[in-house]
Amino acid sequence: MIDRETVDRIYAAANIVEIIGDYVTLKRKGVNYQACCPFHNEKTPSFVVSPSKGLFKCFGCGKGGNAVTFLMEHENISYPEALKMVAKRYGIEVKERELSEEEVRRNDDRESMFVVNGWAADYFANFLHNDPEGVSVGLSYFRQKRGLTDATIRKFGLGFCPAKGDRMSKDALAAGYKREFLLSTGLSLARESDGSLYDRFRDRVIFPVHNISGRIVAFGGRTLRTDKTVAKYQNSPESEIYSKKRELYGLYFAKRAIQQQDYAILVEGYLDVISMHQAGIENVVASSGTSLTTDQIRLLRRFTKNITVIYDGDSAGIHASLRGIDMILREGMNVRVVLLPEPEDPDSFARSHTSAEVQEYIRDNERDFLEFKANLLLHDAQGDPIRKAALIGDMVQSIAQIPDPIQRSVYIKECARIMDIDEQILISEVARRRLTSSGDRETDEFLRRQAAQQQRETVQPDGKYVRQIEAGSGIEALEREIVKYLLKYGHCSFDFKEGPAMVACNVAEVIFDELGRDGIEFRNPVYAQIMATYRTERERLGTGVEVPVHCFLNHIDPEVCNASVDILTSDDNYVPSELWRRKEIHVESAAEMLAVGVPKAVTLYKSKVVEGMIKELQVRLGDETLPEEEQNALLQRLSGLNKVKVSIARKLQRLIL
Repeated sequence: MIDRETVDRIYAAANIVEIIGDYVTLKRKGVNYQACCPFHNEKTPSFVVSPSKGLFKCFGCGKGGNAVTFLMEHENISYPEALKMVAKRYGIEVKERELSEEEVRRNDDRESMFVVNGWAADYFANFLHNDPEGVSVGLSYFRQKRGLTDATIRKFGLGFCPAKGDRMSKDALAAGYKREFLLSTGLSLARESDGSLYDRFRDRVIFPVHNISGRIVAFGGRTLRTDKTVAKYQNSPESEIYSKKRELYGLYFAKRAIQQQDYAILVEGYLDVISMHQAGIENVVASSGTSLTTDQIRLLRRFTKNITVIYDGDSAGIHASLRGIDMILREGMNVRVVLLPEPEDPDSFARSHTSAEVQEYIRDNERDFLEFKANLLLHDAQGDPIRKAALIGDMVQSIAQIPDPIQRSVYIKECARIMDIDEQILISEVARRRLTSSGDRETDEFLRRQAAQQQRETVQPDGKYVRQIEAGSGIEALEREIVKYLLKYGHCSFDFKEGPAMVACNVAEVIFDELGRDGIEFRNPVYAQIMATYRTERERLGTGVEVPVHCFLNHIDPEVCNASVDILTSDDNYVPSELWRRKEIHVESAAEMLAVGVPKAVTLYKSKVVEGMIKELQVRLGDETLPEEEQNALLQRLSGLNKVKVSIARKLQRLIL
C-alpha cells in the first residue's frame, strides 16, 4: 500500500492539463480547457478540464474526477497503478507500506511470473525475426500464408518457439530464470522419467496474450504441421496470473477504440483479431482458448454495452453465435450478430476486403438477436407447427434473459409481430421463465430497481438545472444535498430567524450539530466518508475556515473523488437566462438561499431517518415472542422518537411556510 505522504506528493506534482493532454487535444476556453470527450462519441465539446481545481468533467456523459481517476478510467487500471503512472511521469519514488511475509512472497511470485513471460515473449519474437529456422518457418507463415505485415507482427508480439524440444527451457535457465516459474507459467513441462524440462510450445508460432494493462499473462501456440494427431493449438495453463475465462485476446489493443466507438466486435480466434486490426478495424476482441464466459462479458461491459458478434457462416459458427447470445443478454448487454458468407471467416474476410468494405458489410448485415434467430430458423419452420413452437420457445428463452423490463417489453412486441402470435401469451411465458430462473425474489428485485431508478432521477441534473429537494425526496438525495452545502458553503455563515431574534449560523456547524444531536449518521458510505473527512479537516483548521476542495478531489478513495467532482460541478452547466437579466429579475443563488436551504435539507433528512427508525421499531414490536423487558425498552425508545418526530414536523412546517 502506498503511504499517504507519497500520495500527497503525487497529487501535488500532477498537472491535469499535461496528463489529459496526452490523450485528447485540449483547447483553452477562458480559465479552463475544452475537448471532445474521450469516453463517448460527440461532435460538440462538452469535456472540461479545470487546472485551478485540478479536475475534469464531461457534461455529456457525466464522467468526472482528477488526473489519477482519469487514468484509471481511460486505461482501465487500478488506483495504485494510476498513482504509479503519475509518479513515474514526475520522477517521484513510490513508497509502500511493509507487507507481510506471505504478501511479499505472493507478490514476488506473481512478479517473477510476469518477468519470465516478458522474457519469453522477447525470446520468441527474436527467434522469429533473427533465427534462420524462425524466419523460414514462422515468419514466412505469417507473411505469405496469413498476409500479415511486419508492423502488425511486431505490434502483437508474434513469435516462434524452436523445434528442438528443450531449447527455450535451457536458454531460460542459462539466463538465470528459475525452474519453478518456468513450470508455473506453463512455458516448460517436466519429463516424468528424469524431471528434466522441455518446451510446451516447441515448433509452434506464438501469440502472446496481454491482460488489460498490457502485461503478458499467457501464450497461445499454433502448430504448422498437418499431422492430425497433433493438437492445432496449445495454450498456457491456468496460473496465478492467468485465468482464461477472465481474459479476452486483443482487449489491450482494442479498449480505446471500443470506448470511442461505443461497441465491440467479438470474434473467435487470434488471427481473426489480428487481421481485423490490420484492416483498420481495431474494436475487436476474441474469446480464444475457451467458450465465451460471463467473466469475459463483464470485462467487456466496462468499456461498452454494445457487442456485435461475428462468426463463420458455417454450422459451427452459427451454433457458437446462438450459445453466446443468451449469456450476453443476461448481463444487460445489447447484442447484434453478423454471419459471414461461406466459407469466409473474419480472418480471410478482412484480408480479402478493404477496411471500408468490411465496415460496410457489418453495417448492412448486422441483425439484433431476435431478427437473427427468425431469419435463421423461420424458413425451416414454415408449415411445421412443432418446429415453429420450438423456435418461439427459443426466442422467448432469450428475451427472458434481458434484465431491463422496457427492453423485454419491446422485444416481446417484436417477437409477437414476427411470429404472428398473441402478445399476452408471450408476456405470460416470459414471466413464467423469469420466475423459474429467478425464484420468488423477482418481484422484489424489480421493485428495488424501480425505486433506485426513481431515486437516481431525483438526484441527477437534467442539463438545465438541479432539482430542489422536497419533502418527498429520498434519503440518498437528501444526503447528497447536505454534502453539497458542506463542500460548497461549509465555511460560510447565514442569518437565521430564531423567534424574534436573528442568529448568525455557520453552515458546517449547523449540519454537524443537528445530526450529532440525535446521533444520526449517513447511510451512503461515500457521503459518510466525505462527512468524516470534512469533520477532521474542520477540527484541524477551525470553524469558519474554508476546507480546501483538494482534500476531496484528491482523496485516496476514488469513489469519494468522483462523488465530490460530481457534486461540485453539478451546477456549473447552468447559466441564468439573459432575458431575466434584461428584465431585471433577480434569481437567488444557492449561496443566497443558505438560510432556507441548509435548515430545510437537514430537517427533511432528520424527518426521513426518524420515520424509518419508527417503522423499524414498530416491526420489532410486532414480534409476540419479544421479552417484556425488551418490549418496554422499545416502547420507551418509540415514545422518544415520536416526540422528536413532532418537534421536527413543527420546525419543518415553519421552514416550508
